[in-house]
Amino acid sequence: MWRCSCSLLASLVILVGLSAADDPEWVSVHPEPTDRILANPGMGWETFHRTAREDPNLPDWIPSTVHYARYGWGELEPEPGRIAHAFLDRLLAASRRAGQTFAFRVMCCSTTPSHPYHPQWLRRIGGRIIRTRRRDGPTVEIPDLDDPKILDAHLDFIARLGARYDGHPDIEHVDLGSVGWWGEWHMSGAANAKMPSLETQKKIVDAYLSAFRKTPLVMLIGGGPMLKYATERGAGWRADCLGDMGGFSRNWCHMRMAYPQMLPEAGAVDVWKTAPVAWETCWDMRKWVAEGWSLRYIFNYALALHGSYINNKSAPLPPGEEVRAELERFLRRLGYRLVLRRLSHPRRAGAGEELVVRSEWQNVGSAPCYKPYRVAYRLSGPGGYRQVFAGRITVNRWMPGSVEVFTEEFLREPPDLPPGDVVRESESIRLPENLRPGRYALAVGVVGQADARPVVRLAIQGRDADGWYPLSTLEVTR
Repeated sequence: MWRCSCSLLASLVILVGLSAADDPEWVSVHPEPTDRILANPGMGWETFHRTAREDPNLPDWIPSTVHYARYGWGELEPEPGRIAHAFLDRLLAASRRAGQTFAFRVMCCSTTPSHPYHPQWLRRIGGRIIRTRRRDGPTVEIPDLDDPKILDAHLDFIARLGARYDGHPDIEHVDLGSVGWWGEWHMSGAANAKMPSLETQKKIVDAYLSAFRKTPLVMLIGGGPMLKYATERGAGWRADCLGDMGGFSRNWCHMRMAYPQMLPEAGAVDVWKTAPVAWETCWDMRKWVAEGWSLRYIFNYALALHGSYINNKSAPLPPGEEVRAELERFLRRLGYRLVLRRLSHPRRAGAGEELVVRSEWQNVGSAPCYKPYRVAYRLSGPGGYRQVFAGRITVNRWMPGSVEVFTEEFLREPPDLPPGDVVRESESIRLPENLRPGRYALAVGVVGQADARPVVRLAIQGRDADGWYPLSTLEVTR
């Protein structure tokens, strides 16, 4: 039978400061690491405006657990007060079927006349619409986000969006967008339009922070003062131009000029310790290769800033084995990557007694796991017995390694990110009084916050079909 030992959770006691014993009465196992790219929640490769099942440019060797997209406010609220729930629910269901969660951004200001992002009903409620253009582009209409009627409608939309979708299990994160061209928090090149006032910007940020208290938010890196304001209040950040090494100007680029200025000014360099960092490629990776830019430089940079996600816009990958090798190396480190280095416990224990389990873990990825998933143990034995003991050890405390960023040396050549420190854990499991004597298999897994199903793939060999890692045996006595 299969049971979760929920009633036994109170008897799981963490013992601090113990090391594994080299004793013949103890079992000590050193799992074999794996170099596979792991599909784990809350990290990794994002597909763009199509699920993993629908993406023709997603190779079979890249797993993707996140589907990312951007939509205009008008598409998500086609009539005043009516959010397109059916549309969003279809996206969430399609993502779930593809084994992905869904992340998205809302946009208000489009540069394409035939595809405005704002709702057309804003005029009907008396909202002010501005005619402008971006640089030498065509004339377009965009909403004046400072206009009181438009601002009220916008804030109401954000509130109702959060009321329906905050904490939804299929939503990965939400870009704290809306403002500026494509929701990127800038109006660069606008002929006669400007960013809304700081007061309006702050109201919009506050609306997102209030509406999405459970679902993670990521703030666009170009948000100026709002980047600092949002990240100080718990948001992560997102950068839309990873890989730009001089594609816009011979004397300026995002990698060496923009990010080293924006992040320190906002005090956001260490935000990764508590909230996620998302990268999107500038152009796509084919441009990097065509320009001769170093993939090792770009990927090491992205890892050093502790990214959890990468979005290549579902574009074709550059050809070549050397490109694949660099990508594989990068994806093995992107996000969290948890290695169980050692597991130790007594060879035998009596029914009703406490079993001490000691373990050594290392995060060799680039970021923490931001959810407090729990380390759990499964005992399998005589008569088909199976029981899960979910402990109090949570994986979100295990940090990756770090390097000093934005120094002259770093900008010249970002180094390899070192692995995190080895963390020693120990806890005690009280075995059931009625446990039959015999030999039991002990498996380890990382389970969710609300149930006992494994949710994280560890970077070790031996995962079974249920997501557990059988590692040792225990002799149960009376």
